[in-house]
Amino acid sequence: MSEQSGLSLTRRGILAGGVLLGVGSTVMASGLARAAAPDNKQASVDIAQMERVKVELVAPPQVHAHTQRAPGKPRIVEFRMVIEEKELAVDNEGAYIHAMTFNGSVPGPLLVVHEGDQVELTLVNPASNSMMHNIDFHASTGALGGGELTHVQPGQQVKLRFKADRAGVFVYHCAPGGVMIPWHVVCGMNGAIMVLPRDGLKDDAGRALQYDKVWYIGEQDYYIPRDAAGKFKRYPTPMASFGDMHQLMKGLVPSHVVFNGAVGALTGQHALTANVGETVLIVHSQANRDTRPHLIGGHGDYVWASGKFANAPQRNLETWFIPGGAAGAALYTFRQPGLYTYLNHNLIEAVMLGAAAHVQVQGQWDDELMSQLEAPGPIR
Repeated sequence: MSEQSGLSLTRRGILAGGVLLGVGSTVMASGLARAAAPDNKQASVDIAQMERVKVELVAPPQVHAHTQRAPGKPRIVEFRMVIEEKELAVDNEGAYIHAMTFNGSVPGPLLVVHEGDQVELTLVNPASNSMMHNIDFHASTGALGGGELTHVQPGQQVKLRFKADRAGVFVYHCAPGGVMIPWHVVCGMNGAIMVLPRDGLKDDAGRALQYDKVWYIGEQDYYIPRDAAGKFKRYPTPMASFGDMHQLMKGLVPSHVVFNGAVGALTGQHALTANVGETVLIVHSQANRDTRPHLIGGHGDYVWASGKFANAPQRNLETWFIPGGAAGAALYTFRQPGLYTYLNHNLIEAVMLGAAAHVQVQGQWDDELMSQLEAPGPIR
């Protein structure tokens, strides 16, 4: 909703000139608020004077260009996301899902801003889609995370602005109401936003931390029904799958647990790449289920398992825990070349259901860190 679009009544309050007035505000019988509080007026003036910057989002695991430290005063950071309902192949065994996506990917793109910035999102629901959608930002405050203000029908767009007032990585997801909430989420409609501290990341002693690149991994649980013969069922439309999928969801047993939308999306020829000496920030979200990230052959040098940068990072973790509905972040400097596997260390979910990624690292081997002293041979 644009700032020039007038007054819009919501179930939780009134949006007047872009300022949300809560249910405690003075509201006349007509439903129109007479005046905002003075501090709200001042905030509107300040926001109107803020610098604006537009950001082009990119599909995960990549992340759009950004600075690790804020370049100046808080800004209004403008994003545009287009909702896309599309059929996706989940594996090579005939599993398909009518995914509901932000910007066409599962997960949706990672948005990056700095603490104190204003996030301004234009959410577009093309007429080619079949359902109403919205967006709930765990990073925001009020109106069900923005979900109350962003219900958008096919053929419509809506604009939301909120202040990124706390640093960390946070989940966002579609939350249209009732059983539609978990269904839309397990059909892929979730992503994450990273709010960096204005002066950048710090270690547990307050020293500055830097990364050379950032990867965004969204872990997704799918519930794809099978027919009487045990084959995955395929449906002509999203709603056609709802009844069967709803019943399967209630059993809490996913058919797939994958990284970035599909089995093998980040393995083999799709593996992530790095060089020895590079420091990578791995942002990992799971909108629905708990997960336990682990890097085989490496560690979490610095880990914000809860995803909140105001808290000191933990050091040298082998595996860390991210609860469902949250995002976490881990910083690691690669020290050896070769193949690494990053996975959910529920090994059943990783090996049998798909929650794994590969990292191919180039560089010089360090014998001091590891060396094969004797090749396999007969027992002596």
